[in-house]
Amino acid sequence: MNLPDFPWDSLAPAKERARAFSSVDPALGEGIVDLSVGTPVDPTPQVLQDALTSAADAPGYPQTWGTPDLREAIAAWFARRRGVPDLDPDGVLPTVGSKELVAWLPTLLGLGTGDVVGLPTVAYPTYDVGARIAGATPFAADATTAFGPTTPSSAPKLLWLNSPSNPTGKVLGPEHLTKVVAWARQRGVLVASDECYAELDWRSQEERGQSFAELPTTPSILDPRVNGGSPEGLLAVYSTSKQSNLAGYRAAFVAGDPALVGRLLEVRKHAGMIVPWPVQRALRAAVSDDEHVAVQRERYRARRATLRPAVEGFGLRVDDSDAGLYLWATAGEPCRVTIDRLADRGILAAPGEFYGPAGQEHVRIALTATDERIATAAARLSA
Repeated sequence: MNLPDFPWDSLAPAKERARAFSSVDPALGEGIVDLSVGTPVDPTPQVLQDALTSAADAPGYPQTWGTPDLREAIAAWFARRRGVPDLDPDGVLPTVGSKELVAWLPTLLGLGTGDVVGLPTVAYPTYDVGARIAGATPFAADATTAFGPTTPSSAPKLLWLNSPSNPTGKVLGPEHLTKVVAWARQRGVLVASDECYAELDWRSQEERGQSFAELPTTPSILDPRVNGGSPEGLLAVYSTSKQSNLAGYRAAFVAGDPALVGRLLEVRKHAGMIVPWPVQRALRAAVSDDEHVAVQRERYRARRATLRPAVEGFGLRVDDSDAGLYLWATAGEPCRVTIDRLADRGILAAPGEFYGPAGQEHVRIALTATDERIATAAARLSA
């Protein structure tokens, strides 16, 4: 299997460089501020811990499909938060985190040699890896025109979208999504949209073009404005890791076309790809309680407000970054040069080249650190 090297392994020298940072100024402190990964650091909300522990007595096998009340709660979340009022609970399936689903989706859908999987030019590496695991060919493109004058026989079998994007934080509006869906349906292309950062939208109401009361989150591929009221050929992938600090629970789901979800379910039943019963209960609680999400969102908003001016003051331009947990920044130089300059301040970020050649002059700086660590990073950048 032709898989790339795991990119984070190459960060070891920069990590050691950042760990060596030391200052006599107490505000700057010593050692590393690691902003290279997007792992949550805040406590898992008590309401979710309680849901998990109350289901701890679980001697039997859980349902691969998830219980009806879990799937109904996810459908209600789509109606309440995503502007999708009539999602069929039969088109909902819990997954063991979203990365697992991303990595195995081409295989679960039966793709293989000779098939093409489209993905963004700057993208989460697992879209590419998932295509390779299936034996398919990954093809990076930011516009459908990049595929040329495709016909149903020459078009990609699967097209990945990612909005809000990891790493760039770019948000695709409903007009853009509508055009992609129309193009895909004309050619029989399945569209999978990774929407894991949808609850973390930093745009103003004017930038969004609608109020937060109308749509509290970023647009979904399942929004009827986008797909004409039909989820045919469409899947939305979502994780509660970021919004609910549940990365350790591996609590996520895929939703959309019931026929496609049914295909995934059949394979997953045979393969034993089952979300544990206590996690299913925690996932149900996570999509049913908006209060804890609002609290976490404000934490990240405050950290972003602290860190972004310091990053810009350090001489980096922040591009996109309209939603999600990262600042996508550039100094107009090779990303490894920027990584080393940040490491000299005791700060570790992720090189943009991890996300494809188009990111080679950017770095991704995460907001997933404590208030104290974010403040320390800002102080070091401003020193």
